[in-house]
Amino acid sequence: MAAQCWTRRLAAFAISSRQLRQRRSGLQARQLREPAVLIATGFGSGLSPWAPGTVASLLAAALWWLLLGHLGLWAQSMAVAAAFAVGVFVCQRVVRRHRLGDDPGIVVDELVGCWIALLAAPKSVLWAGAALLLFRVADITKPWPVGWADRTVKGGLGIMLDDVLAGAMAAGALFTAQALLLPGSAAG
Repeated sequence: MAAQCWTRRLAAFAISSRQLRQRRSGLQARQLREPAVLIATGFGSGLSPWAPGTVASLLAAALWWLLLGHLGLWAQSMAVAAAFAVGVFVCQRVVRRHRLGDDPGIVVDELVGCWIALLAAPKSVLWAGAALLLFRVADITKPWPVGWADRTVKGGLGIMLDDVLAGAMAAGALFTAQALLLPGSAAG
């Protein structure tokens, strides 16, 4: 039974190009003039017609590489915590103002979730790529508790929480991989 569940989840992850085309966002490019929409859409990356969550995650990895990757774990954690707080606020504001649910164009949650996964990554392309991949797998397949948060918690916090949990799961897997593959080293 458990194998069948994971088989279905892995099949959902192996997306064809036709399936990559997600439902359209209720947000439009002209609304990017609103600061909350600009932030909520990951500086417009959420308006991509092709896999907006993955596009936003790639942006998050690039921003981490340029702005956060050289900082220590404590400084990165504080930056991610601040981004989470801003994300909850702007998601709630955009959802209320534009009468949306967890719209596919709202991807600030992917930025924060990916940054949480990257907290466990040394600044190397290999580890950053592994963090990005593990985060996307957890975000797309939604294992417990990610799926529970996605279904249960609503509003700005609900939009952000499932991706925070997916990022934490990815970070845990990355820390474990480092402990096994690089004994004596620590992330951050």
